[in-house]
Amino acid sequence: MVYLVQQLLNALPLASLYACLAFGYSLAFGVTRRPDITFGAFVAFAGQICLLFTDYGWNHLYLVLPAALGLGLFAGAGYTLFAGFWNARTVMLPLHKRSPNAVIAASLGVLLLLSEGARIALDTRSLWLPPMGEQFVPLFVIEGSQIGLTRLQILHVGLMLSLVAGGHCLLSVSRAGRLWQAVCQDPLAARLVGIDADRIFVAALVAASAFAAFGGLSATVVYGTMDFGAGLMFGLKVVLIAAVGGYSRPLHSALGAAAVGFAEQLWSAYGTMIWRDVVIISALVWLLVISRRERIIP
Repeated sequence: MVYLVQQLLNALPLASLYACLAFGYSLAFGVTRRPDITFGAFVAFAGQICLLFTDYGWNHLYLVLPAALGLGLFAGAGYTLFAGFWNARTVMLPLHKRSPNAVIAASLGVLLLLSEGARIALDTRSLWLPPMGEQFVPLFVIEGSQIGLTRLQILHVGLMLSLVAGGHCLLSVSRAGRLWQAVCQDPLAARLVGIDADRIFVAALVAASAFAAFGGLSATVVYGTMDFGAGLMFGLKVVLIAAVGGYSRPLHSALGAAAVGFAEQLWSAYGTMIWRDVVIISALVWLLVISRRERIIP
């Protein structure tokens, strides 16, 4: 019993990260209605830029670790948001207006640009952050044993859940949320009633890149590093989860992603690690097949 409860708690950081990423991806998927693999690239890009600037601040500017890490987080968020805006404004919007399916091919090109740019900037190195926030915080006492999480994990979970809750409230009660829903449902009708669908399209993709940036940065600090393999794996799982949950329901996608995070952790605890990703992705593909909706891609 103690082991099971501890594993469920251990799943919270991963589940909350998946929930945040799935929520953000649904914002972009709602307006493009096409799978976009650049989302995972933005996750990895944010983490790698953070590592690069943290290393520069520590080794060249001789900053203390909190200041160097703050520089890295600021640079990671700034570069990713700029890349997200550039991608939305100059790549995705013109192509989506000409041929929506071109977004799929363009996303591969943007992914290669981001991955190679980050690789060259890092000189093909793997950078790691020092251990931080490892103080254990007991949350429960079961059968005389303390179970809990570290301070950094608790902060990570709180940040991810706050982003999801804040995004859901914004979509539910704000004018921006109503405009996003209108463009998702019928962009032509939205234009006919005076909505600037192009601006909403760009704003949705920039918001998605912001979720990717914060998720990637938080994951980098928690796990100590980030590479494009990990970012693309996050992105692949999120693409499948969002497609199953439906493009117009970001909260549903977030809840489904959290369930996948718990399933993944439980498999790691009780199953064979080498088969974990194979089983999880196969299950997601199976769910996508049985819940296929033809209206997603007109």
